[in-house]
Amino acid sequence: MYSGFSGGRQRIGNVTQVNDPSTAWVNQEPHWGLIEHLLGGTYKIRKGHRKFLPQEPRELDEAYDNRLRRSVLAPYYVRLERMLAGMLTRKPVRLDDVSDQIREQLFDVDLQNNDLQTWLYNTSRICIRYGHVGVLVDAPKSGDNGRPYWISYTPRDILGWRTEMADGAQKLTQLRLFEKVLVPDGLYGEKQVEQVRVLTPGAFEIFQKDQKGDFRVIDEGTTSLSEIPFSVAYSNRVGVLESFPPLADIAELNLQHYQVQSDLGNQLHISAVPMLALFGFPAAAEEISAGPGEALSLPEGSSAQYIEPAGNSYDAQFRRLDQIVSQINDLGLAAVMGAKLSAETAESKRIDRSQGDSTMMVVAQQMQDMIDNCLRFHADYLQESQAGSSLVNRDFMGARLEPQEIQALLQLYTAGTVTQETLLLQLEAGEVLGDDFDVEAELEATQAGGLLETPQPVPEQAVT
Repeated sequence: MYSGFSGGRQRIGNVTQVNDPSTAWVNQEPHWGLIEHLLGGTYKIRKGHRKFLPQEPRELDEAYDNRLRRSVLAPYYVRLERMLAGMLTRKPVRLDDVSDQIREQLFDVDLQNNDLQTWLYNTSRICIRYGHVGVLVDAPKSGDNGRPYWISYTPRDILGWRTEMADGAQKLTQLRLFEKVLVPDGLYGEKQVEQVRVLTPGAFEIFQKDQKGDFRVIDEGTTSLSEIPFSVAYSNRVGVLESFPPLADIAELNLQHYQVQSDLGNQLHISAVPMLALFGFPAAAEEISAGPGEALSLPEGSSAQYIEPAGNSYDAQFRRLDQIVSQINDLGLAAVMGAKLSAETAESKRIDRSQGDSTMMVVAQQMQDMIDNCLRFHADYLQESQAGSSLVNRDFMGARLEPQEIQALLQLYTAGTVTQETLLLQLEAGEVLGDDFDVEAELEATQAGGLLETPQPVPEQAVT
């Protein structure tokens, strides 16, 4: 049995129970552990002990424990993940032809008080972190009060799936999702229970873990949809519901930085206290002590002095830390975003931006397609004929139009070459009009006021 994860022979998942992960899950899982620990910061990485900070040969356990407590993780990976998700959501998602009812429900899209923009930020972080993310559009049972809502699942929670070709497309025929839910416990308490949701087209089953550790069906039923309302977005796709974390190399460098910094910090800590050396002092003499309020009485011909390391090797370690940080910047911004943190010419910036846009454009398009699918499932639950569509931001770097570019657009408009709508859209994309500016509302207002007559020339001095 083979998996499409890397094209070679892989570990086999032994699937006999509803909660057993598939072969594809088993082969992806080793790539998630380090990243998940980095997300937990210093506290989580310390809990990994020797897995992430090896104990040196002949290093005493007490000495290792002290070094571990002094070691601090620099949050390079977490900041990069947040930055990329922030670039994707720096402008609001635009909705077209979406009904007022659905728009209103998207202000609390997941029933966790998150609007669509906040939900997209959190969901895109999962997509960037693992390589893909899945979203289920769920709804209460028929007859229950409620409305559809969107639930994001990490690849760790997507235990298994089956697909088949239908109408020229690959569609899900079975999906198993792992969940943790809070249930009442006693008069006032609550406890967390594991469960697995099994979805098939038009039906569902929920298996919950009992006190013996077995998963038993506690709920089942049908849905009003003829397909599984589950959509996936990829940042580094390998196969169907299979991917590789695109920032895995950066995570490894972040770990290496933690280890090198731990070694350097430990050496500085030890060398910060000089050692007192006595020369010509009889070995058979009684033990002596030295401190701030004490003096030494030495035999004739003997001497004492403090010995401390020259520290010539520290510069190399400091340079190594700087080199790792530079590699993180280069990989995170050059490979992922196509941009560097150094001064560049205008031409190189344009090239870098096109490279970055082509990389992040894939993520933006995937997230947009996923939102469109979720809108369709949402509309199907509400029995609305038109679902509408979305537009996810693609202006990741934030380039404001220059005055001469604004002047050129105004000249095209006054010459009748472009319409007022085109002009306003270009000014909006160039961050001239502000995020709250509504092009459609402005066009309606100017039409109502009779302001769409032949445009008058705009003096050059009017543009600043």
